[in-house]
Formats: sequence, structure tokens, C-alpha cells
Amino acid sequence: MVEAIEPREFPRMEKKSPRLQILIVDDEPLIRWSVAETLAERGHEVVEAADGSAARGAICDAARDFDVVVLDYRLPDSEDLSLLACIRAMAPDTRVILMTAFGTPEVVQGALDLGAYCVLAKPFEMHDLAHLVAEAA
Repeated sequence: MVEAIEPREFPRMEKKSPRLQILIVDDEPLIRWSVAETLAERGHEVVEAADGSAARGAICDAARDFDVVVLDYRLPDSEDLSLLACIRAMAPDTRVILMTAFGTPEVVQGALDLGAYCVLAKPFEMHDLAHLVAEAA
């Protein structure tokens, strides 16, 4: 005869990394999707925006500031660092990672001067971005 064993309850283990609220801003759907999927798989809450206008709207509508914004440098309605400056003014405590395939020394220095956490050259490996997001937060 097999004895019945009472089920035991185990306390929930907390995740090693906190759940972050992240805004992904890129006009290329495949890149935006890839970044969003990579970060969502790590347990983060992800909001997507295809252009600067949608990004500003997402920041205004958010219940709390985003922890990190992953921002493409060139968008249909923003081809300079003005959107980065706007995001920094709207959410000064939010870390911004600027992605670009056009990372001239002037662009990189300008982004850092405006308070970008870092500038990530495209193309990049998704695990590198996931590490940068965790580090930024």
C-alpha cells in the first residue's frame, strides 16, 4: 500500500532582476518586435512606439515613468537628437539607450551630452541589448 503524502507549499522565489517598464521606439517593425520579444521574455513590461509622436504619447499616458527607453535615432518624424532631448525633459529619471546605424562621433557625443545612458550601434546582438537594459535600470 502506498502512503499518501501531503503536498508541501514552497515560498515563491523572487526574480533576480526586477520587472522593468520599457518603451521601445523604432519605425522598423521587425526590429521593434525583436527587441520587444527579447525584453518581454525576460519578464519586463514592454510598450512599443513606431515614431516620435507615439513615443511622446506613450510617455504622457504612462501611469509611471518608464525605467528605460530604447530609442532609434532616425524615425519618420525625427532624424536628429531632438526626440532624445524631449524624452529627457519629459522623464528625466528614465534611462535612454539610443540605437543607431549612423553613430558618427558627433551623434554619439551629442546623445551622451543630452543624457543618453549609452549609444548602441546597429546591428547588435539581442542579448547585448538585454544586458544593457538591465544594467541601465
